[in-house]
Amino acid sequence: MSLNSIVDASGPWLDACRGAGLVDADGRARPTIFAEMSAVALATGAVNLGQGFPTYAGPRAVLDAAVAAIAAGRNQYPPGRGVPELLEAIAEHQLRFYGIELDPATQIVATAGATEALAGAILGLVRPGDEVVCFEPYYDAYAADIARAGGVQVNVPLRWRPGSDAAGATFVLDPADLRAALTDRTRMIVLNTPHNPTGTMASDETLALIAALARRHEALILSDEVYEHLAFARPHRPMASHAPERTLTIGSGGKTFSVTGWKIGWVTGPPALIDAVFGMKQWLSYVNGAPFQPAIAAGLRLPDAELAALADDLRGRRDVLCAALARIGCDVAVPDAGYFAIADVAPLGYADGEAFCRALPALCGVVAIPVAAFCSAERDDVRSLVRFAFCKDDATLAEAARRLATLAR
Repeated sequence: MSLNSIVDASGPWLDACRGAGLVDADGRARPTIFAEMSAVALATGAVNLGQGFPTYAGPRAVLDAAVAAIAAGRNQYPPGRGVPELLEAIAEHQLRFYGIELDPATQIVATAGATEALAGAILGLVRPGDEVVCFEPYYDAYAADIARAGGVQVNVPLRWRPGSDAAGATFVLDPADLRAALTDRTRMIVLNTPHNPTGTMASDETLALIAALARRHEALILSDEVYEHLAFARPHRPMASHAPERTLTIGSGGKTFSVTGWKIGWVTGPPALIDAVFGMKQWLSYVNGAPFQPAIAAGLRLPDAELAALADDLRGRRDVLCAALARIGCDVAVPDAGYFAIADVAPLGYADGEAFCRALPALCGVVAIPVAAFCSAERDDVRSLVRFAFCKDDATLAEAARRLATLAR
């Protein structure tokens, strides 16, 4: 007798998968494209440029602080909102870089990475039937969390603009699309700046427009800013500078300090909204990462020059990969920030980015992710676009470039 025939395992988890576009016509859920392609890389020995995890070490001071915390016995449940030195370091950081004053006791909560921060905010504040505005392409957890909350996702397109003699390829927002997306049913706007997967950064004009529209429609703003210290073109501008009374801001120690497996993130914002996030977070992870929280606090207190060096180092890695993609004929959107570059593979003879990504491990031993995986519906402008991660060590990037070179036509 098959165990699968005994019980009904359907439930809200399937709604989350459906929201993320991971349920097939027969009702079966499949893994994310990220899990699928990482498994392919592991099985075949392909260079994994699909998933955004660094393959180089973070700052020595941060790593040493974690070792010291473990050795000192800080291995039990930490306080629910986070250890005091992390909360204080986050408050100091927001004041130091952005002039934003926060009360560590009431306006900050530490989370199990940005993923839990997103879940806590969306599950804690979005009711069934509420509309949630997202900028598409978007990080897939947004759709899953909105579906779990019973919300209605409304997408605003970031449209692909191919490169030309006048300007490089990039993604652009039409303000009219954003204005049209908001209604009095809008509960939340989910902003991601710097943006994954496009690598763009919201302009001051866009931030001001979001603030004005949110106030007009009495909407909340959830601003995912995990790549704030990995900006190449200009300093990061936080959404909370424009609408502090209604903005929840998400940060990530894992992204900033190349320790993604530690899963230390945080949310900052008005006390009532932070209470809501914490009210949900306590039923998710409860607490997390006791010895890693003081280590991330040490990282946030690093001198300005050491934090700036993180972006400078990553910029060099970006340039290596973007040059390799350009050499084989791709139209490359050189990112302003983050871990990822977008390339149009149509010049290589592939009109379908997903088909290209599935063929790529066999073609040259590299794994990447189609941009279509970050969209709810088919879009012609992103169909041939592929996301490549450049947060890799020098040897890995050199080998990836060598393999990709075999695709030149």
